[in-house]
Amino acid sequence: MSDMTRLRALTEAGLLHPNPDGVLAPLFTGESGFFLASDKVQVKYEMLRARLVDGLPVSEVAAAHGYSRAAFYLVAAAFDQSGMAGLVDERRGRRGPIKLRPEIVEFIRADAGSGAQIAEQVADRFGVRLHRRTIERVRDR
Repeated sequence: MSDMTRLRALTEAGLLHPNPDGVLAPLFTGESGFFLASDKVQVKYEMLRARLVDGLPVSEVAAAHGYSRAAFYLVAAAFDQSGMAGLVDERRGRRGPIKLRPEIVEFIRADAGSGAQIAEQVADRFGVRLHRRTIERVRDR
């Protein structure tokens, strides 16, 4: 895989290192072609390996891989908890589907009851629990 193809794949996956120019570790500054400073997951893995296998100081390996000392500990904790999957950043934004589906919004706007009353009706009819204030905000839009 060429570097351009790798960069395109990393960009699409959201896995580009935020500071590839700050990665000064020897593996990434050589001409091997395998180690790519823009590959955030590879950089994190090699940073952990340099500390755990080579025994280098945390501050040294963090700086050499473009991270702070505090960031090193966050990466290490994520790796300890989830293994390799922990090296991939969590997806930002909503964790699941939103509750206010179009049919629920339509139902809320069609009813003239109080927010609490409509919240009960939505729970009964759609199986979705909404706070009365959410219902009031939908009406105000």
